Amino acid sequence: MDASALNFIDLTAGNIAFLLFVGFVGGLVSGFIGSGGAFVLTPAMMSMGVPGIVAVASNICHKFPKALVAAIKRHKYGHVDLKVGLILGLSAELGMLYGASVQQGIKTRLGDAGSNLYVSAAFVVVLAIVGTWLMVDALNLYRRGATDQEEQVTRLARWVQNVQWLGPRFYSHGAKAHIPWLVTLPIGFATGMLAATIAVGGFVGVPAMHYVLGLPSMMASATELVIAFVMGLGGTIKFGWGGYVDLRLAMVILAGSLFGIQLGAIGTTYVKPFMVKVVMAAIMMLVLVSRAFIIPVYLSELGWIEHIADSTAALLKQVSFWVMVAALVVGAVIVLGSLVSGMRAHAREKAA
Repeated sequence: MDASALNFIDLTAGNIAFLLFVGFVGGLVSGFIGSGGAFVLTPAMMSMGVPGIVAVASNICHKFPKALVAAIKRHKYGHVDLKVGLILGLSAELGMLYGASVQQGIKTRLGDAGSNLYVSAAFVVVLAIVGTWLMVDALNLYRRGATDQEEQVTRLARWVQNVQWLGPRFYSHGAKAHIPWLVTLPIGFATGMLAATIAVGGFVGVPAMHYVLGLPSMMASATELVIAFVMGLGGTIKFGWGGYVDLRLAMVILAGSLFGIQLGAIGTTYVKPFMVKVVMAAIMMLVLVSRAFIIPVYLSELGWIEHIADSTAALLKQVSFWVMVAALVVGAVIVLGSLVSGMRAHAREKAA
């Protein structure tokens, strides 16, 4: 065990209250979009002063039981392709173990500042790409109107399902087609690698299952929860063995998220597909800004740029924290608002 990894924050009453709120919002997001909510939880913990690798490891620890609860809930609605989830989960486990080793290597060589920079930079890059793409896609879906045609299988997915030289196949009831095993390996590995870096692999897994394998978007988001459970279990053991998992953080966040998951999962049955993407994109952009403000502080701590004055560093940390709080509030308002409006619309349609 690396003793330097045990740089855990004090859990004051204020910190516990904030973590419960963070967990609740993360649960809402997780149940609503099937991403695990880690793109909210990891930066939120880092905003409190939790080292990047500890935030990632503790998030992964709390994530796999939460993902199991959400997966069971979504399975009752018929949203989960269990076979695809388990197959991708196995290759994602390999990516998780490799990515965890990379994380631990950076922590050993560069300390907390290096770990924080690695995780934050990864968030900024990934969220910029995924958030922009999601917002553009959501706007296009809204302009065209939400119809069943939006869920048609992509040309790439049809090619993957029909090409014969990719080797052995298995049948997916979600895609209603046979999928080559060979295609699932890089998708799963990339999902696990990203999850070990920022504690969320849904940015790879969900779009890949939809656009490459041919699963409907709603089913892809639910099936990702199965993958999150499988790779999260192995990731917890890997990070825990090195002493990077703060069980206190994991349990407090889990307590807050279990309730949020139920509401988020119910909300998916009432909203249109474009709204799910709007929620993800809006939260991602705020989280991106939060992490971007803090990056100069980490660079200064590593001596890679000119030293930043303590007062300036403190200001950047405060701005980063409050932008993160705004992201949490916006996420909660959008998900709960979508749930309430969707339930009202459903009630009106049923009455009519």
